[in-house]
Amino acid sequence: MSQSDGVDDVPATTTSLWRDANFLTLWSGQSLAQFGAQITELAVPVLAVLLLGASEFEIGVLNAANVAAFLLVGLPAGAWIDRLRKRHVMIAADIVRALALAAVPALWMLGVLQIWQLVAIAFVVGIATVFFDVSYQSIVPSLVRPRQIAEANGKLQATYELANIAGPGIGGWLVGVLTAPVAMLATAGTYAVSVVALLLTRDREEPRAVDDRAPILHEIREGLQFVFGERLLWRIVGTTATSNFFAVISTTLLPLFLLRELGFTPAAMGVVFSLGAVGGLLGAIATPHIVARVGEARAIPLSAVGCSLAALVLPVAAITPAFAFPLLVVQSFALSFLVLLYNITQVTFRQRITPPRLLGRMNASVRFVVWGVMPLAALLAGGLGTWLGVIPTMWIGAIGQLLAAGFVLFGPFWSLRSLPDAPTARSSRP
Repeated sequence: MSQSDGVDDVPATTTSLWRDANFLTLWSGQSLAQFGAQITELAVPVLAVLLLGASEFEIGVLNAANVAAFLLVGLPAGAWIDRLRKRHVMIAADIVRALALAAVPALWMLGVLQIWQLVAIAFVVGIATVFFDVSYQSIVPSLVRPRQIAEANGKLQATYELANIAGPGIGGWLVGVLTAPVAMLATAGTYAVSVVALLLTRDREEPRAVDDRAPILHEIREGLQFVFGERLLWRIVGTTATSNFFAVISTTLLPLFLLRELGFTPAAMGVVFSLGAVGGLLGAIATPHIVARVGEARAIPLSAVGCSLAALVLPVAAITPAFAFPLLVVQSFALSFLVLLYNITQVTFRQRITPPRLLGRMNASVRFVVWGVMPLAALLAGGLGTWLGVIPTMWIGAIGQLLAAGFVLFGPFWSLRSLPDAPTARSSRP
């Protein structure tokens, strides 16, 4: 990364991002926003299931709306973001998310909130999240030096897991005290704080020159060709997409199972998620040590296989209600640990090998595939839940996740130790 990308004021001797005020400003704002997002992640299903009486199909539609934008606008979003200053995109997205979430308690207090209004708000928030997340993953290399990318991703992922630990527990308490709609105001407030932090973050990124731009469809194709032309990257995308598809089938109806069938309170559901998220925090801390011991390349298939096996515990918990609480905690703990090992390793690899001009499109192309399958899976889960019931649907999702690791398990990762630092030859693409 050249010094003109906004990191020229970072001393060459700096070895830790703890001394980088610019990164710390961004990190602090995102830490609070991640915490707030966890509150809403708990409040929305509680609101839908307990206050609006949503059916299995309606829960599926609600989950689909939340991530549908990655399928509908994910690819053009990447091309647009590569033409804009990513920090400005993130600011606009946070403003939209804060205003949309603030509408929920307003509609509730007026006595007119319905499930389909909640679906529409989830869709708007999802569109803003597409633009925010693609920019967020693309901005890191322009804020820190190349050798600091892995450290930056580790810190950001660790913060996310800390939010997973504290957010659901406090979110469950807030939902109990304030009701689910009012608790969502807390998330809107954290997005407002994120806007302030982004405004204070120094950024020297310049939009791409006009003569470096091509028609949108050409730029979208360029991003897709880069992702699926890389012999290691397309396998990672295949594993992630397959895992996400079946994981959503497994977990879409989980709130119905916990709140209705097991009779969990929102606070108890939050505690399950919080305790399980401790595994993610430990995973973020342990990832550098695991990578140093087994190798960066081998950490990817190892963590993918572990995630597939951990997914089987979820339906087991569903058919053993007496042991559901401890099994869910153990399953969530193991899955969070392994997901963090997988994500930190593969995201760092993606950022490292992608030319700066393609970062937005690379991340958007990856998100289009790995998140674009999620609304389809959520709708399928709603239909299967209505037809077969909650627990059979969870079994279908868990068994399907066993297939996910195949892309990386049978790839060239075992023969490598370190992943490359630059784009690889593309002759190995199937």
